[in-house]
Amino acid sequence: MLRTEERQRLARERREEREKQHAAKETQILEKERKAKLQYEKQLEERQRKLKEMKQKEEQRRAAVEEKRKQKIEEEKERYEAVLHRTLERNQRLETRQKRWSWGGSVTPDSEGKTGKQHCKRSPSTANLKQAEAAVSKRLSSSAALLNASDGTRRSQLSPLDSSVISRLLAPTQASLARSKSAATLSAD
Repeated sequence: MLRTEERQRLARERREEREKQHAAKETQILEKERKAKLQYEKQLEERQRKLKEMKQKEEQRRAAVEEKRKQKIEEEKERYEAVLHRTLERNQRLETRQKRWSWGGSVTPDSEGKTGKQHCKRSPSTANLKQAEAAVSKRLSSSAALLNASDGTRRSQLSPLDSSVISRLLAPTQASLARSKSAATLSAD
């Protein structure tokens, strides 16, 4: 009887010891799981923080690039406007000089159109062409005389730019003279 009780007591103690060990193991497992969960959450938060930082940096970089692009467009626009302004000023100066030095009788698109229409209606005779040629030659010689005038004051007033403008004004007149000569030759043939 004593042996049986002793055996039961020893068995109970062993069972209790096993249960204690089992409980300790479960506690360890639960602690490990809790630590692993905390670690995972920490890593997740860190990853999200890094992603947020990267997103902010990317947005800042994009904003800087966009600002730079806008600034470049603005600078190009200002440069273009300045060039346009200078060109307009230069053209106005040239026009005023041409008006100042023009000797009159400039050919307008209307007068060209009228002469062209008259030319189409009836072919001018050689005599008419020669008269026109004589009138143009007279104008040319009077312009050349103005340019080559021995008046010292007039020559000193002409700048190189003015004389080039005058020579450019004379060039189309010479070209029209050449055209009228060729027209006269064709009609004579």
